[in-house]
Amino acid sequence: MLRFELYSNGTSAGEIPLQGAYVFGQDAIPMRAELVGSQGAIEIRKTTPGACGLALLWDTGQAGQYMLGTTRLPERDRPYNLNVELARAQMTHIIRKWEDWGLFDYAQAESMNKQCACVNGMFVESLKAVDPGAAGVLADQAVTEGVTLGEKIALFHADILLERRKSLPPPAGRVGFGCSVDLFATAADYTDRLTEAFDFVSIPVPWKHTEPKEHSYQYEQVDAWMNWASQAKKSVHAGPLLSFEPTQLPQWLYIWEHDFEALRDMIYERIEKVVRRYKNQVHVWNVVSGIHAYNSFNMNFEQLMELTRTACLLVKKLAPRSQVMIELVLPWGEYHARNQRTIPPLLYADMAVQSGIKLDAFGVQLCMGVPVDGMFVRDLMQISSLLDEFSGLGKVVHISACEVPSSTAADAADAWGGEAPTPKAGKWHAPWSQRLQAEWLQAFYRIAISKPFVESICWRDLADQPGHYLPHGGLCSPNRKPKLAYKELRNFKGYLLAAEAAARQARQDEQDEDEL
Repeated sequence: MLRFELYSNGTSAGEIPLQGAYVFGQDAIPMRAELVGSQGAIEIRKTTPGACGLALLWDTGQAGQYMLGTTRLPERDRPYNLNVELARAQMTHIIRKWEDWGLFDYAQAESMNKQCACVNGMFVESLKAVDPGAAGVLADQAVTEGVTLGEKIALFHADILLERRKSLPPPAGRVGFGCSVDLFATAADYTDRLTEAFDFVSIPVPWKHTEPKEHSYQYEQVDAWMNWASQAKKSVHAGPLLSFEPTQLPQWLYIWEHDFEALRDMIYERIEKVVRRYKNQVHVWNVVSGIHAYNSFNMNFEQLMELTRTACLLVKKLAPRSQVMIELVLPWGEYHARNQRTIPPLLYADMAVQSGIKLDAFGVQLCMGVPVDGMFVRDLMQISSLLDEFSGLGKVVHISACEVPSSTAADAADAWGGEAPTPKAGKWHAPWSQRLQAEWLQAFYRIAISKPFVESICWRDLADQPGHYLPHGGLCSPNRKPKLAYKELRNFKGYLLAAEAAARQARQDEQDEDEL
């Protein structure tokens, strides 16, 4: 049995919300288990023996509200103190990343090292406390300070790597800034905003729209955006070509849901038609997106991997000059705890590499702000650690979609129909606002760009027009008026370009001196 007791302000906690909570096993892979919450306690009922951990949305006070996890713990009759175990996991994570990132040698990190010792002292005191309520108070302080310290360490490490990357000559030191486009946006100021701030555009090619009826094609909107990108001299990322997310699929395709061979042939025909049409205009093809998470046709593992292999091979054959990308959605993999016919994202990525699938890059979606699996708020150290997992795969990474809200108000024009109030998904430091969205963007971009294998970052929505994804997630208001995040992105891009120019001038000066 695995049971946790929770404490709030020194006393047993009351009602325990478990929305989004899940159990994970080895390598942080989510596993199926039943979570039963009662007054001040959580019981884990699982069929698989062995140690496991618990992740749930946890209020850290002034640091924010995040999806946090314990370490993996063995079963025992006596309950664990959840507050203490969350503090243990936070300290373990900080110490591990401090070592992995080699921060001991930096004099500038001395103050953070002292903070780390202080937070660790709080955690040790919580272990010594006899009263579980008092232990919970000390552990809560350690978690709050630990989350804040973890984010500070993640940004410090990012700035070190960013300085190194800025000094590299293009294209090694350059990262592309992009934005997904709304196929049906026609306003002139919409394209003006794209022209002002972005290097490339991501053009969706949804099967549901391009072939609403079998063998009845509609490419007018996609054609228009491809032509605009060519005229504006913007690089193009396009896709996904294959996605089982329900919003992407035409209704007529479900006729073939029990016939894998026929479905595979339909997919092959669809990909071939789209790639042949746009192969000379697209730099990066988002070939397969999220089939590890959205398994609408209940395919088995072998069938999903076969579709991935076939699709990538076909695109590489038809458009050999373009990058072939596999996109990972919901990258923490919570969905696997609810549906065992899915594949954990990093396992899927590793299998794609190990099995020799013809791909050049991985795409990663990182959107937060609605209370559904994969969208609960995570802190910056968790995000940085997640990106580090891709370093061993030997492939380029594109942040193919990122987004957070700019308000906590209901938003009837988003993809969730205004029924997903963002506070239930957690908060980064404070409730979402325009200022906080801009601060998160700057911090996230610093971390992502610092990773040497990240080649581009794409914001998901330009404006809060009808059909945008997250509530208030666009960089502009519905009338395309720039929010603070849009201005922050443009300024940050300008800062990087100026740094690149300075580094280029320094290299030229050094070369001139050598010649003299």
